[in-house]
Amino acid sequence: MLKLIREGSHSYPWLLKSIMGVIALTFLVTMGWWGFGEQQTGAAVASVGDLTVSHDEFRRAYENTYRFYKDKVPGEFKDETIKQLVVDQLVDNRTWLIAAKNMGLTVTDDDLRDVIMQIPDFQKNGTFDPDVYKRLLAANHLTPATFEAMEAKEVLSNKARMIIRDAVSLTPAELAEAQALTLRQTESDLAKATEAKDRAIQDVLFQKQQRALMAYTQSLKTTIPIKINRELL
Repeated sequence: MLKLIREGSHSYPWLLKSIMGVIALTFLVTMGWWGFGEQQTGAAVASVGDLTVSHDEFRRAYENTYRFYKDKVPGEFKDETIKQLVVDQLVDNRTWLIAAKNMGLTVTDDDLRDVIMQIPDFQKNGTFDPDVYKRLLAANHLTPATFEAMEAKEVLSNKARMIIRDAVSLTPAELAEAQALTLRQTESDLAKATEAKDRAIQDVLFQKQQRALMAYTQSLKTTIPIKINRELL
């Protein structure tokens, strides 16, 4: 099943993004600010360096991911497969926070404000609405200060990902491969042919970027003590 998910991410990158988004949302809502916020309560399902994944956080991520599969993806999924996917992603999230720290990255007030103002749930008629923002946070038992501290952490880890992702480019051979894919298609409309070519190049680039992110994460993990308490999954 995990192999199927990984293979499917090449053909259907939106699927991987959706699944990771479900887990990332739980990661965002359940974590305190690294070093400043509230500490996680309950037994730790996993530890990554000095960071931990609490059992409560894991269960919330698992339940959200399970619902996503049930609603969006046909077929039956083994409970152990979903648990493994979730714990792997939560460990990866911690790993990227450590990567950001190692890179010396920071999050400015402007960075944070720009990200929050772009979140659709906080907008009214396409524009950020402070009242909607406060009401939604209150409904989720969050203060603006707590939420913004948690969001800052997510922005921080994304900055680290972007540095690795933006360093990736296609070689002439890879560009030729992408162009060859479009040559197999018979498209007389020049605009559509150009669009197909650009899309093929972006698909090949996205796949290479994903491989680079995975390779970087795996390399960093070899330098960090990681422990997963599987009896708590």
